[in-house]
Amino acid sequence: MTETTAGPTPGRLGAAGAAVAVAAMVTNGLAYLLPMVGARHLAAEELSVLATVLALVAIAGVAGVGLQMAVAVHRARQPGAPTVRVTLVTATVAAGAVVLAAPLMVTALRLSLTVVALVAATTFAVVLAGRWLGELQGEQRFLRLAWAMGVFAVGRYTGMIVALVLGADVVDTLVAGLVTAYLVLPVLAWIARPASTIDDATVSAGTALQIRQVMSAGTAALAMLMVSYADLIFARQLLSPADSGAYSVGTVLTKGALWAPQVITVLALPRLAAGDSRLRTIMLAIVGACGAVLVAASVLAGDFAFRLAGGEDYASLGEYAPFFAATGALYALVFAVVNAKIAAGARWPSAPLWVAAGVLAVLTMAVAPRTFQGIMWCALGTAAVTALVMVLGPLPRNSRRASSTCPAEGLSPSTGAVG
Repeated sequence: MTETTAGPTPGRLGAAGAAVAVAAMVTNGLAYLLPMVGARHLAAEELSVLATVLALVAIAGVAGVGLQMAVAVHRARQPGAPTVRVTLVTATVAAGAVVLAAPLMVTALRLSLTVVALVAATTFAVVLAGRWLGELQGEQRFLRLAWAMGVFAVGRYTGMIVALVLGADVVDTLVAGLVTAYLVLPVLAWIARPASTIDDATVSAGTALQIRQVMSAGTAALAMLMVSYADLIFARQLLSPADSGAYSVGTVLTKGALWAPQVITVLALPRLAAGDSRLRTIMLAIVGACGAVLVAASVLAGDFAFRLAGGEDYASLGEYAPFFAATGALYALVFAVVNAKIAAGARWPSAPLWVAAGVLAVLTMAVAPRTFQGIMWCALGTAAVTALVMVLGPLPRNSRRASSTCPAEGLSPSTGAVG
């Protein structure tokens, strides 16, 4: 781990990308393994609770995703700029939002107050981690970023997986995950310690990251996660425990197709922030191709995919695998465009996503049948229209002058980093 803030050389970029890809595979693998283990050790009702909590933490913890993106963009332009204050404020606001939403989660989602408290505490840890991941990403220290991603994934998921294997119920499982998530935070801080090339003068000269920058990125990320996870929340609310548990298994395939190409956006964001807008087309092409491969695989092996995700009891749902995979693949394209817009300084990158979330809510609650298939088709249709609007939409006007207003900080356009 000898990278500097100037970014990896072309010769090292491939290795860095491979390391981030492996870390992403570990992260995604553990994230997928958790509900798979839960499906084998929990009753349908508890499995639905676990899946709902994971979705809620993903939605509330998206403030950490926004923080990571904002920190990465800021650090790509101003290496060493302070980020501590904005991190604490963001984490506190995210956890506080969960607390304020407790009555709704108790009544609408039938979660206990204990579970809601665990969601809030876990959210705080997840958001804090975004600071260190963003610093490493923005400074293009991708090998260290890969280590940090892997360490945080282990802390976030393995405690719960071990608890499930040992026979814990859903509450004890969530407690185990909370403890391990906090234990790895000091390790992240050590991995992201300042590079030797960043001196005190550089740090003092850098402008501190502002809350409004995090809010812009966080709002966009929240809208994207909200619209991509909303079907699982609606399934929990509208379907029977057995059907909502089955639907949660299907969303494992959605999440797989959504996050499989995330390494592309991780590598591209600092370069996009530095003004290399040519990467947008390459990024979308690679993400789209990845999604097409995953959908094709689910067509050929849908039964196996459902069996792998939830066990033999869910293998009969294999015919629906391509639709869940296609939903995730379409939202992967949306996520890539959102990153490009944030890097380009778009003022309202999340506007189409909030519209999509509203449309999905109306379709699911008031138009479509309240069935497994009805919710699935609403999710897929919303994803398709949203991706079409985002991909074909115009670039922000200020993206065309990014290269003249944002210093490249030693980034060479010839490296061809994408995603």
